[in-house]
Amino acid sequence: MLSLKQEDYLTVFVNGQPFNCLNSMSIKDLLLYLNFDLNLIIVEYNHEIINSSCFDSFNLRMNDCIEVITIVGGG
Repeated sequence: MLSLKQEDYLTVFVNGQPFNCLNSMSIKDLLLYLNFDLNLIIVEYNHEIINSSCFDSFNLRMNDCIEVITIVGGG
């Protein structure tokens, strides 16, 4: 059985709410874990909009701020 320690986790803020996650997670990992549809969102990472093609390039760090905006269509 895998034993995780406190240093294996970090806290980030998703839409202003604290969220504890593994320190090895990328933004893409986090978004998929939270069940976001990657094709229907815009992500601001530490006050900068990032392209969805880069989601797996950004590894999360302690106290990162992620704002997720969901695109909703209608008529």
